Amino acid sequence: MKWSTALAVPAAALAAVAASDLSQKQHAIRHNFPVVGNLRYLLEKVGPELRQYIVTSNNEERPFSRDQRRWVYASAKQQNPYFGFGTDNDVEHDEGYAVIKHRTFADVQPVVHPNAGEETPLPGAKVLGAARGRRRAFRPASAVNVGAMSYGALSGPAVEAINRGCALTGALHNTGEGGISVHHQHGADLVFQIGTAYFGCRDARGRFDLARLKDLVAEHPVRAIEVKLSQGAKPGLGGLLPAAKITEEIAAIRGIPMGQDCHSPSRHAEFSDVDSMLDFVELLAEETGLPVGIKSAVGHDEMWEDLARLMAGGDRGVDFIAVDGGEGGTGAAPLTFADSVSLPFRLVFPQVYSAFAREGLTDRVVWMGAGKLGLPENAAVAFALGVDLVYVAREAMLAVGCIQAQRCHDDRCPTGVATQNAWLTRGLDPDSKSERAASYLRAWRREMLKVAEACGVEHPGLVTGEMVDILLGTRTATPLWRSVGYEDPGWGLPSAAQQEQIRQLMAGAPAGGSAPPSATAVDAPDDGPEEGVGAPTADGGAGRRSRIDDAATPG
Repeated sequence: MKWSTALAVPAAALAAVAASDLSQKQHAIRHNFPVVGNLRYLLEKVGPELRQYIVTSNNEERPFSRDQRRWVYASAKQQNPYFGFGTDNDVEHDEGYAVIKHRTFADVQPVVHPNAGEETPLPGAKVLGAARGRRRAFRPASAVNVGAMSYGALSGPAVEAINRGCALTGALHNTGEGGISVHHQHGADLVFQIGTAYFGCRDARGRFDLARLKDLVAEHPVRAIEVKLSQGAKPGLGGLLPAAKITEEIAAIRGIPMGQDCHSPSRHAEFSDVDSMLDFVELLAEETGLPVGIKSAVGHDEMWEDLARLMAGGDRGVDFIAVDGGEGGTGAAPLTFADSVSLPFRLVFPQVYSAFAREGLTDRVVWMGAGKLGLPENAAVAFALGVDLVYVAREAMLAVGCIQAQRCHDDRCPTGVATQNAWLTRGLDPDSKSERAASYLRAWRREMLKVAEACGVEHPGLVTGEMVDILLGTRTATPLWRSVGYEDPGWGLPSAAQQEQIRQLMAGAPAGGSAPPSATAVDAPDDGPEEGVGAPTADGGAGRRSRIDDAATPG
């Protein structure tokens, strides 16, 4: 009797499912194969998770491979980030593979210990806003910063965790175009992004409101303003926040209704060409005193040539340019735009930089890059091309728990990172995740410092296009600067004065060393290693070159 009762319940449930499948007309598979046909939809839902953990190889999955995610996860958790047995990249056959060329004999040597350099400041190579004399110019304390991800696209706990991680490491936190929320107010300095909908600085009719912007800047730790022209993953389109992710809090911050998708316009209302855009930039800078820049994906290059030409006059200009590659991320975009509109970073950054180099303006602009640059091997190429600061976004999401489930657009992110579902976000603890965000940012700086030192320079901003080769399988290796069409191998470097400033700021970095020289290698008797020269320390280095007083102080 008990067994028959126990079996009756699931049998009735299966019968109900079968009846529903047979009576519905929308899905032929369910109608033709009742009950079992539902497995097809289940497998489709869990397909990304199955592929990334079971099916794909270490370097196969996109946008981030298993190896890349493992490096971020291990770094965020302060675990061993090393890999064994050698590369499993197809170096012999890949075309366009970038190889960083180490220097055998140099005054600068990397430290061997895995964690050496994590606490070493890695400031930006230029003072943001100095070239145009902005009243609130400053040197960014960190060469790596968190790029634009709005509250709404990300959950409140995720934004808070990232903000606190930035505060712990001195990194800037870009608000995204969704405005400043309470989750952005946990200690980090902010880059306030102004999108086409002017969230956070608009009036009741959705028009830009300068007075509200000035009030917002006065009330929050905003260090710079970024005018968003377009985004790499969906250039030419405005932002989209699905109705399912809009809460009452988000609606109040943005000034939008509940129950409707939130569409940002595809164009700005305050300017319509490069000339009027520069007027808008100068207005913002004059009224707030802050450095003001632009963020954009790159398609046609006429705009950049016009911008460089107009800035050559000297009376107007942007303080920074953030170039977003087409491989960048988004919370929601049409597949065609995500896949096929906007060129990748390595192609487009040289186009923009070259337009300014021909006008002699590259030293007057702080260059930022975005698009999978949270991976040090990609960032090394970006710095060699001329980037001064790097934005990371999805990599920061991985650091606070994202598993690349690719559910950002439907409010069903299983880890609570990219959803407003309270049941899902409850598992994301900002206390622990902020430490992971900070650990990842420190690890990125550690890796970049070691890469630069392996090249024989003190800072990634001093890596040149001669220090990276682009491979065509095993047939040819072309210096990066030639492969991208730079006219001079010095393109990509800051000015001589800026280089000297950054060398002085990096004088306190850990220094690699060697074993004590033998008696035959020196004339003097061997009395042991001289302090600070070849004397290995506990961290595997040879002491510090000198002390960094304030890496964030304009030099």
